[in-house]
Order: sequence, then C-alpha cells, then structure tokens
Amino acid sequence: MEHDEYELDDEPVRISRDAVWAWLSAQAYWGRWRTRADVDAQIENAWRVVGAYRAGTDELVGFARAASDGVGFAYLADVYVLDAHRGHGLGKRLVRTMIDEGPGAEFRWSLFTADAHGLYEQFGFAAPDATAMVRPPKNPPIG
Repeated sequence: MEHDEYELDDEPVRISRDAVWAWLSAQAYWGRWRTRADVDAQIENAWRVVGAYRAGTDELVGFARAASDGVGFAYLADVYVLDAHRGHGLGKRLVRTMIDEGPGAEFRWSLFTADAHGLYEQFGFAAPDATAMVRPPKNPPIG
C-alpha cells in the first residue's frame, strides 16, 4: 500500500478498543498481563492516543498511547502496527505524529522497549542520562 492509503488521527472516540485489546492481549510482550478493563482504562485516561487507519475507513491498523502531565513530560506506550501493514512507515508516522506533531513536541519523552531501539533512536530517544532513574515493579507481571 502506498503512503496515502493510510491516515493517522488523534481522535480518542475513533479508536476501536476491541482492536487495541485484540492486539495487545495476544501480541504485546510488554503487557499481556493486563485485563480488558485495564486496557480500556488506559485508553480512557490517556493524555493522547493516535490511531493509524486504512484510508477512508475506521479499520485500525496501528496505535500509540501517551501519558503526560500536559506540561513538560510524557511517556510513550503501546505502539504497534499490525503485521500485514508493516513496511509502509506507519511505525515512524505514529511516533512522529505523537511526539513531534502534537502538543508535546517540546516535552521530555520516555518509553520502554525491548526490540525497537532503532525506530525510537530516529526520534532522539537514547539510553537514560544521569538524571533518569526507574523503579521496577515490586511484583513483575508474568507474560
């Protein structure tokens, strides 16, 4: 598919929670422990969500979510593109739309990833500096 055969939108009401749940509950190595109610709450309470759609439809083929204080810090989470739609730059477009083309363009952003460092490095993400610390969960979820 060509670049213009996809559209990105940050309207929360357009996000198909069923589609997000279907992917995250089965494919997301980082959060399969979450319940459907957890995922719904995360979408509902997100500072911003961005969906990637097949142009002219509401077919959700990619997603990204962010939590933020709305002033200077944001956390990027749950970024994915369905396998059948990878290779068309949608991951880059989702990240760019979320962090560079939205209200948080000047924020300090953070994220966690085990396998997409190359993607995020293109947007200035790097290993934490001396000002960053992370507290891991007390009881890491399994799955």
